[in-house]
Amino acid sequence: MISLDIYNINNEKVQEIEVPESVFDVEVKEHLLHDVVCYQLAKKRKGTASTKTRANVSGSGIKPWRQKGTGRARSGCKRSPLWIGGGVVFGPHPRSYEFKLNKKVLGYALRSALSMKRKEGDLLVLEEFDLEQPRTRLIKDILDRLGIREKSLLVVDGESHSNLKLAARNLPYVKVIDTEGLNVYDILLNKKLIFLSSAAKKIEERLNK
Repeated sequence: MISLDIYNINNEKVQEIEVPESVFDVEVKEHLLHDVVCYQLAKKRKGTASTKTRANVSGSGIKPWRQKGTGRARSGCKRSPLWIGGGVVFGPHPRSYEFKLNKKVLGYALRSALSMKRKEGDLLVLEEFDLEQPRTRLIKDILDRLGIREKSLLVVDGESHSNLKLAARNLPYVKVIDTEGLNVYDILLNKKLIFLSSAAKKIEERLNK
């Protein structure tokens, strides 16, 4: 077990929390992080690009002119890829770019990303981040007190604080997600990572199943 310091919104240390080394202190394997990021981005691709082959374009299938004697190149169909308005050869068609990864790989990559943030000093655990009103000014003042200014920030909420999510929507560098949505891509995309104390316990339970 290792200990993480818990701070309040005034940037004052209030207590410590014990977390397992198997979640927040594993060996960082960059190749797994790369594989999982590619996996997530591939799942997001729509794959809707489409072209028409010579079988799909409109036009007659009749031979434009006789084979020999005209002085022109031989041609068999107006829908030929060599003609303007003809079909496309080997063009893209709707497809899925998704590929599979083992659950163990996905789990270890998430542990690896969390461990990397902790070792780099970019992981902060807050006691509470509940706002009385969903005002952007309130959350901005709190971030200023925490020393986080204009840095990309990922906040992991364990209790679904609605005011926190509403207040953060107007800050382009702040993203708030639930523990169920925590993923490798968002962790690596954002410079700082903030866990609410309730979220840290839920993540521990999720990754130790």
